[in-house]
Amino acid sequence: MTKPILSFREDDLSGEDVRALVARHLHGMAENSPPGVCSAFDVDQLKQPGVTFWTAWDDTALAGMAALKHLDAGNGEIKSMRVDDRYLGKGIGRALLDHVVAQAKVAGIAVLWLETGSSQGFAAALKLYERAGFRYCGPFADYVENSFSRFMTKAI
Repeated sequence: MTKPILSFREDDLSGEDVRALVARHLHGMAENSPPGVCSAFDVDQLKQPGVTFWTAWDDTALAGMAALKHLDAGNGEIKSMRVDDRYLGKGIGRALLDHVVAQAKVAGIAVLWLETGSSQGFAAALKLYERAGFRYCGPFADYVENSFSRFMTKAI
């Protein structure tokens, strides 16, 4: 498969394929996180006010998803980034991240934050964020320090 040409859509989470990817994401997060520390959003949380959810499409195939939670006027949190398994290693994660960053800038957000895990299942995500200029930091918003979570931030 060559690198797909993606289109991004602000999504209402009504599609069966989108809901299946959210479910796959939640399952993967639960598999790779200790009990009680998984902060991934389910469909209802992704629909709450202050959260914008996008999907990335390769023609008619769902390639990935990502969300932005507005923390306040100048701060946003990246949530629920997931690449469909068929598209792993094809640059979709970086394309999703770049899209969220660009949309955050349009919305007037100056600083992005994220929380992810530290187990082997999160190694690719950590590399992606590091390469994109995110730096490690302490907990933000309502998060608390724990031995599993990794917190990152980037001024945009």
